[in-house]
Amino acid sequence: MVNEETQDAGGASETASQAGEFMNAVVQDKYGDAEVLHVALVSRPTLADDDVLVRVHAAGLDRGTWHLMTGRPYLLRLGFGFRGPRNPVSGIDLAGTVVAVGPAVTRFEPGVEVFGFGKGTFAEFAAVKENQLAAKPASLSFVQAAVVPISGGTALQAVHDAGRVSAGQKVLITGASGGVGSFAVQIAKAAGAEVTGVCSTAKMDWVRSLGADHVIDYTAEDFSTSAERYEVILDFAGNTPVRRMRRMLTKRGTLVVGGGEQGETITGISKQLRAALLSPLVSQRLIMFISKQRVSDLEKLTVLMEAGSVAPCVDTVYPLGQAQVAMRHLAEGRVRGKIAISVLNPR
Repeated sequence: MVNEETQDAGGASETASQAGEFMNAVVQDKYGDAEVLHVALVSRPTLADDDVLVRVHAAGLDRGTWHLMTGRPYLLRLGFGFRGPRNPVSGIDLAGTVVAVGPAVTRFEPGVEVFGFGKGTFAEFAAVKENQLAAKPASLSFVQAAVVPISGGTALQAVHDAGRVSAGQKVLITGASGGVGSFAVQIAKAAGAEVTGVCSTAKMDWVRSLGADHVIDYTAEDFSTSAERYEVILDFAGNTPVRRMRRMLTKRGTLVVGGGEQGETITGISKQLRAALLSPLVSQRLIMFISKQRVSDLEKLTVLMEAGSVAPCVDTVYPLGQAQVAMRHLAEGRVRGKIAISVLNPR
């Protein structure tokens, strides 16, 4: 279900902020829970030679944004700021319209609709590197396009690059109802796999609607004790130990570990590390999976989405001024697919 709110950013005047050198943005001055987020008037970003200035229509909300808000796991603070975030404006995914380009930009011009990866996308404007943007699929709204880059790219890499999923294989996907998992179910089905999704009771029918051939309710049964064996397991939930995951693999099957254990606050990748260290000692492929931001993935996803094989799943859309509410919704774990932040009125 899509709840497309149409309020402007926190009630602020869009006309006034566009007329000057300032803009409305969701910012945080310190790490913490959703309460650290608030809307403020900040300076518009300046452009480097290879930057594109995008008028943001919508932005996607993902677990990466939650990690950057909380500063957990603590290891990420080495790259993003130890005491507080170096970039106070939240958000990574975006979709919008180009309004200006740097002198070295050759692929885009003002008026072009784009989507991609940015920094500080919960704002009216964002400066984005040219090589982080792709043309927005014509069949998608800005809201739909905004939720694709991080989660869709992660799923594509997990299915094709790490998992090497091919037609006829049996594939198990944990966290199948989440942002990444919902894309992974569809991409694996498009590759011709027989897909089993793992999710909670309330989301079983919805995961089936994504194309999953079988669905397991993890609240009703311990799926790791199943006698079924899979050529590929894509683990996005992160709560089942590697040793139990291996029991469900074929002798030369592949386990792609894309999620850390809940509550793991130091590195966030201890489970992935254990898989990588064990992999050379066993016949199975145990992959420590960390995704990359690649515009080539956006182009591949565009082909799949334009063909109707993959569709973004938007659970709820919140206006910019309700970023706190949106983040709490994400943290509660009730989301089916993705949450979006609307900056301009969605269409």
